[in-house]
Amino acid sequence: MLRVGSKAGCMACRNLVSTNMGVRFRVPLQKLHPLSRAIHHRYSGNTNPQRPPHRTAARYFTSMSRLPMRPPKPPPGSGGRGHQQQRNFWMVRLAARLLKLRYILLGSAVGGGYTAKKTYEEWKDMLPDFSEYNWVIPDFVWELSEQIDLDKLTKALPEIEEIAKLLPDLDKIGENFSFLKSLLSSETSGDPPLKATDASAAATQDASDKQYKKSSDKERLDQLQEELLRTQLKYQRMLERLEKENKELRKVVLQKDDKGIHQRKVKKSLIDLYSEVLDILSDYDANYNTQDHLPRVVVVGDQSAGKTSVLEMIAQARIFPRGSGEMMTRSPVKVTLSEGPHHVAMFKDSGREFDLTKEEDLAALRHEIELRMRKSVKEGQTVSSETISLSVKGPGIQRMVLVDLPGVISTVTAGMASDTKDTIFSISKAYMQNPNAIILCIQDGSVDAERSIVTDLVSQMDPHGKRTIFVLTKVDLAEKNLASPNRIQQIVEGKLFPMKALGYFAVVTGKGSSGESIDSIKDYEEDFFQNSRLLRDGMLKAHQVTTKNLSLAVSDCFWKMVRESVEQQADVFKASRFNLETEWKNNYPRLRELDRNELFEKAKNEILDEVISLSQVTPQHWESILQKKLWERVSTHVIENIYLPAAQTMDSGTFNTTVDIKLKQWTDKQLPHKALEVAWETLQEEFARFMAEYRGKDQDDIFDKLKEAVKDESIKRHKWNERAMDSLRVIQHNALEDRSITDKPQWDAAIQFMEETLQSRLKDTDSVIRDMVGPDWKQRWLNWKNRTPDQHIRNETKNELERLLKLHEDHTAYLANDEVTTVRKNLEGRGVEVDPVLIKDTWHQLYRRHFLQKALSHCNLCRRGFYYYQRHFVDSELECNDVVLFWRIQRMLVITANTLRQQLTNTEVRRLEKNVKEVLDDFGEDMEKKTQLITGRRVQLAEDLKKVREIQEKLEAFIEALHKEK
Repeated sequence: MLRVGSKAGCMACRNLVSTNMGVRFRVPLQKLHPLSRAIHHRYSGNTNPQRPPHRTAARYFTSMSRLPMRPPKPPPGSGGRGHQQQRNFWMVRLAARLLKLRYILLGSAVGGGYTAKKTYEEWKDMLPDFSEYNWVIPDFVWELSEQIDLDKLTKALPEIEEIAKLLPDLDKIGENFSFLKSLLSSETSGDPPLKATDASAAATQDASDKQYKKSSDKERLDQLQEELLRTQLKYQRMLERLEKENKELRKVVLQKDDKGIHQRKVKKSLIDLYSEVLDILSDYDANYNTQDHLPRVVVVGDQSAGKTSVLEMIAQARIFPRGSGEMMTRSPVKVTLSEGPHHVAMFKDSGREFDLTKEEDLAALRHEIELRMRKSVKEGQTVSSETISLSVKGPGIQRMVLVDLPGVISTVTAGMASDTKDTIFSISKAYMQNPNAIILCIQDGSVDAERSIVTDLVSQMDPHGKRTIFVLTKVDLAEKNLASPNRIQQIVEGKLFPMKALGYFAVVTGKGSSGESIDSIKDYEEDFFQNSRLLRDGMLKAHQVTTKNLSLAVSDCFWKMVRESVEQQADVFKASRFNLETEWKNNYPRLRELDRNELFEKAKNEILDEVISLSQVTPQHWESILQKKLWERVSTHVIENIYLPAAQTMDSGTFNTTVDIKLKQWTDKQLPHKALEVAWETLQEEFARFMAEYRGKDQDDIFDKLKEAVKDESIKRHKWNERAMDSLRVIQHNALEDRSITDKPQWDAAIQFMEETLQSRLKDTDSVIRDMVGPDWKQRWLNWKNRTPDQHIRNETKNELERLLKLHEDHTAYLANDEVTTVRKNLEGRGVEVDPVLIKDTWHQLYRRHFLQKALSHCNLCRRGFYYYQRHFVDSELECNDVVLFWRIQRMLVITANTLRQQLTNTEVRRLEKNVKEVLDDFGEDMEKKTQLITGRRVQLAEDLKKVREIQEKLEAFIEALHKEK
């Protein structure tokens, strides 16, 4: 065993012992004592001293450090110093052993926690599983319970004392009941009530008390009526408060998308399905006229009778534009009312929702309705038959479809069209003549009944009153103004008007102020009827008043009519579909049933393919077409205004100077414009060519009008990029400035170009001369043709001028005056009278032919002149300046064609394609335009088939949902 404190002690041993004391030393193996290294290698099984020892050696020395060790003897001469070190060593070891207690405590805590957790899991597993019983209470109840403030709801409930106050006095009710029973028994015996009371009182009292008893019975009857009315009002207030709370709860429930509101979803979707059917029918314009046979509520009335206000009360929002006495409803407005969590409105063709609880959204909605009405009215008209479709949703709104029509007028005022009255009558009759339409007849109660126009109109359309509901508005004003309230009773009982109705209602739609809210109007209406003697005296029944009762009655009548008629209408559309499908199979058996929109999309794809083909035209094709068309456009100017004037100078220097000046003027003013015109015309012609080629590839001729219109409109909209003109001018100017012909092929090409041009001009000149002089002797003998006197004079003049040219082949381009006189005298000597102007005109054509013939012969001589041109030899016979001119023109044509081709392919073709797409998009949004361009029985038949199928499918879906709701 090694001594730790000796000098021979191993450093590894010290390291290991110090580890047990909580102190760690990291000593490399190479620095250990040789003996320690050997022991490490021995216990680690490593025979190679160079290899690092295995951890077994460390464990061995660690175990050695835990053996009881004998205290070492102090070396001689140390004087006890070694003994003091030994005592300190044992103190350190004792402290290290004590520190181990914390690990024991920590381990105990961890183990105890794990055991407790395991025990909890075992107990939890022993409990039964209650998850299968969650269906007992729906999920939305728990979600509602989290949202509803129970304390607030508890405070909102009435106290016991308040409920007790609301309950009637049972004793008084018993007495009143016995009193009413006696009255009824007296009526059954045939005696008046008061007389029966007097008879019963006479049996029990003296005759002197009969008059007193009579008055007391009357007082008791009045008290009974007042008490019953007060009790009814108390219950009505309590019911209204509960309905308001129920409305708030319903709003919360409708916001939850859970199985608890499945039935609400069916109701909501039911009216939406029906409204969609009516929207499709409003656009359906076939010969079957089935759109008038589905129920809807038609709101009719005199102008300013309050029909729009009634509709607003039913919709619970001020949604319509208002005016003071002027006509505001200028077209039919179809309003689909349904129940929903939020009070919103939305147009059929728009995705915007108007929040009806916000005043700014209400104002925006009224403004939008007014704009749509004015837009639907054609120029020179006052009203329109075009329907505006609007949907309104909100909590507690009755489900129905109403159509608000323009008010019936008796006189056409200033500013109206002359046929306004007849137009309103025709629109109203068109809606009311539907046998399943419910007519909501609105009558103004504040004016004399004899002034009403609408009642006569309604009685004509529904003489038996089987589908009419009469509504008397402004009852508050009627009660105040009428001297006899019985007149109101006669109106609501149907005894004043000749018309008949299913029901009669009296409503109040406000005090006449446009700023009133719906809630304030409701409160005013309820307060009025609670205090009105019309209701108190029994002239009006409780179920006949308020717009709320009206709304319930109209909704019930609407759905009753729907259930009775919708299946019959579905059968009618089924028969219509069969007839249309049969016609299609007989007339178009191999064609698909494509409606107008689908045909437009097909034509659109074909047109876009044709436009894309423009980008596939090769550059060589573009340049050859451009070069040819450009030369056709400018050749006359080049020959007549540049080449001939310069060549006729007969001088090389003057020729070059004249050519340079005229080319510069031409380039600055005309040439770029002509080039752009040619490029634009070329693009149009290529576009039309591709359209024509596609038209010939078995394409449907039904698209011809559309394609022609798209082509014309696209070309009309296309504007050439004028900024390219300046750069084109510079390019053309540089091309014409160059005079250096570098090789023989270019020289030969220029000569060929010059020959072709001169020959073409010579041919044209010969044709002009033949027309001037008439047929020659050969044509006269073979074709039996003769010259006219003018042609005879021309021929004689030509012969005389030809003799002059033979004598002077180098004659200038113009005749001198003495020469004109000589020719004239010579002709007069042969008996031919000629005008000097005719002589000059004939000379011009003859000299032109003569000059062109000489230029062609000179051109042949210049074929061998490239050698002299290249070495700048001066030879008067071979001055080929005209060849250089034509080379410059030819090179300008090539460069210009290349520049225009780049502009076409890089810019203009893409812009034209963009214009075509814009035109197609505009046409696609314009239904009237599509109707004009895509026409025919085939198109109309496909349109009818599509709509009839859609209507039938919608009706079947609606009927299925209606049966589920039942």
